[in-house]
Amino acid sequence: MLKRLLSNDMPRSRVLAVLLLAVLLGLAFAPFAFPGVKALSVAAKILVFVVLVASFDLLLGYTGIVSFAHTMFFGIGAYGIAIAASRMGPSWGAVAVGLGGALALSLVLALAIGLFSLRVRAIFFAMITLAVAAAFQTLASQLSEFTGGEDGLTFKLPELISPSFEFAEEPFFGVSLDGRLLCYYLLFVVAVVLVLALLRIVNSPFGRVLQAIRENEFRAEAIGYRVVVYRTTAAVLSALFATLAGAMLAIWLRYNGPETSLSFEIMVDVLLIVVIGGMGTIYGAAIGAVLFVIAQSYLQDLLRLGSEAASGLPWLAALLSPDRWLLWLGVLFVLSVYYFPTGIVGKLRTRAAR
Repeated sequence: MLKRLLSNDMPRSRVLAVLLLAVLLGLAFAPFAFPGVKALSVAAKILVFVVLVASFDLLLGYTGIVSFAHTMFFGIGAYGIAIAASRMGPSWGAVAVGLGGALALSLVLALAIGLFSLRVRAIFFAMITLAVAAAFQTLASQLSEFTGGEDGLTFKLPELISPSFEFAEEPFFGVSLDGRLLCYYLLFVVAVVLVLALLRIVNSPFGRVLQAIRENEFRAEAIGYRVVVYRTTAAVLSALFATLAGAMLAIWLRYNGPETSLSFEIMVDVLLIVVIGGMGTIYGAAIGAVLFVIAQSYLQDLLRLGSEAASGLPWLAALLSPDRWLLWLGVLFVLSVYYFPTGIVGKLRTRAAR
């Protein structure tokens, strides 16, 4: 049953299986195991990034396509929910309309980019997608009547998933049973379903063709596969999953702006997570997202504790200053690439095979 659920893509490593189980259980019980607003927000961000990174890995890791327009589709999903909810009010109909409109727009844009740009070689396609993403971000900032401009949009969602709604008076294991908790578990279920769907896609005959195209595009073309069609389909599927990830972010934050979902920094983060977790592995998206988001969220706190503990050594205290958290994040990334050149999942699977 488990093998079928995972589309016959088993971890193939005991250590990896334990890590994946720990991630699943940690996210499933995060509201109770790690109480607090920040911890819950970090867990929700991990869920969003798992879907976003896994969708990007469908392009980069499985098809060999380098695209910088992925955050554009992520932003479209977030703006779809934000615009619909701000104009139609806090209703499930607004959520459905916003999500449907965002998916339709992403489908059209991804299809257009795929058909017109995927015939060019890697670096030129990457530059085209970068230009399109930059243009869309500028457009979102200037169309303030619809998008709220640089200030973004703050909106309300149905009361059932709002923090003010409580469906039990007594806390459960010290955790308030309110709409925010229900919203978190809504994201959790959606994230698990989408990851399982991506596993099914990459382990299907379609996914095998994508991997063949990644390894040798000309050989795949020679044996009869229409490479442009497969690459375009992969681009469209990846865009749709990224749109769903953006909608998840907007539903959780109940706010969206250019820096929240369209920033190029998000694209850089996604690239780093793919490299850390391992390209060409959906599991790598989960492992990499957990490690990166936790490091990004708590590294400053750890450095603050270290700096206080090393107060007797001024040079060490200055080196461990929380203001230098980006430096240490970069050091951690370099070390991870050095010791795990094929990503954490790739390294664990290689070691298990030996």
